[in-house]
Amino acid sequence: MASVPKRAKVPRRRGGRDTGHPDPGSGLRGHPRFTPASHPQAAAGGSARGQRSADPLSGFLAWCGRAGVQLSPKVRLSRVGAVAGYGMLAAAELQAGEVLCSVPRAALLSQHTSAIRGLLRDAQESLQSQSGWVPLLLALLHEYTASSSPWQPYFSLWQDFRSLDHPMFWPEEERTRLLQGTGIPEAVDKDLANIHLEYSSIILPFMKAHPKIFDPKLHTLELYKELVAFVMAYSFQEPLEEEDEDEKGPNPPMMVPVADILNHVANHNANLEYSPQCLRMVTTQPISKGQEIFNTYGQMANWQLLHMYGFAEPYPGNSHDTADIQMVTVRKAALQRASSEAQQQLVAEQWDFLCQLEMVGEEGAFVLGWDEVLTEEELSTTLKVLCMSEEEFKEYKEQDGWEDNSEEEENSTLSNEALSRLKTPCKKLLYDSVLLTLESYGSDLKAEQDLLNNKEAYEKLSRREQQALHVRYGQKRILHQLLELVH
Repeated sequence: MASVPKRAKVPRRRGGRDTGHPDPGSGLRGHPRFTPASHPQAAAGGSARGQRSADPLSGFLAWCGRAGVQLSPKVRLSRVGAVAGYGMLAAAELQAGEVLCSVPRAALLSQHTSAIRGLLRDAQESLQSQSGWVPLLLALLHEYTASSSPWQPYFSLWQDFRSLDHPMFWPEEERTRLLQGTGIPEAVDKDLANIHLEYSSIILPFMKAHPKIFDPKLHTLELYKELVAFVMAYSFQEPLEEEDEDEKGPNPPMMVPVADILNHVANHNANLEYSPQCLRMVTTQPISKGQEIFNTYGQMANWQLLHMYGFAEPYPGNSHDTADIQMVTVRKAALQRASSEAQQQLVAEQWDFLCQLEMVGEEGAFVLGWDEVLTEEELSTTLKVLCMSEEEFKEYKEQDGWEDNSEEEENSTLSNEALSRLKTPCKKLLYDSVLLTLESYGSDLKAEQDLLNNKEAYEKLSRREQQALHVRYGQKRILHQLLELVH
């Protein structure tokens, strides 16, 4: 499924876009979760199966008391005053380091706390998947539809999950039209293929083996897809200890009541801390009375936020926004400037060599941030190799791609200032690659800038059109900034 990068680190991606099916094996990588930070999309209202509750929030708060969840008297949960759905607001002045809520591990909803945890444990070998989410999703399928589930007051905060406006629920035509060039349609296609495969090859056989608990007519593919979106948008993934990062796969996702009510902005004022006994949401800076309290879902670009959570941050709010240049686009630009068959053959050999060095791949992308290239080693090496003469390349190959050159090493950090100092052939290749990338979008930067500046026209757009506009505009601004740097 999608991916949440570890919050403390800037995502540096060699293979391009972090996509797949909601598959936090490639997916949920750090924690966060929750939905729309700038538009209401997490609907509240009746219970999981449509049994209406007049006041789901009061029922949920009563459940919190029974479950040992501690909520600071200085905060309140509310739909009023929050940027999206429910949110957490400061009922009094808060200082940095204050605990907003404490959730005991017994109150978490996971494969280890569900009523069917024994079945899931016994079948763990057969429930392995690329995503790593199957045990949690089976737990959710059961608890969401079981009237006796102790988590019903938690589920009652959502009338249903169709209110999650992930692009996977958009018609394909709309997804293509609004998000062409952003990378989201390709990510969604992978998600949907993996969801279908996971449901048919793992979920259905498990349900058929336990007919007293599961019914494929009730626990449908459609419900499964909605629960995947729920996990994408609301779940947390506990970070591994640093010494375990290289040896163990990521921890499975889990649902964290109360903590998942906080909305996201890049400039957040709270974050989640983990201890053996409980999880605590803690302020990271002073917060004024009446102000909304925001968590972070990680250092995430707008395309990732829309893909996984169903919203994007309006420009210029997302300091972690990125744009991609597909690696094959740089190859295409290099081939276009090759004026002879011999030069085209040289480019092909150089590309093959870069593949051997694992600097490029057919589905990879170079990732550009506002201030630097996040895949700096890959891009600097690729530009250098593709701009070599036949003699230079022959010598470089003989050294297996290594050079003892401290100046080169120093220049491999591709900050904006370093980009402007690239050698002329590298600048030209990068410039041509950006132009080709901009051609992949269905509209130009000026048209979108005019739309954003025209409040009346902007407000006539549908919510989906607005979210897609924020994604496209941020990416194009980064690409145009790069054009200016290397012109």
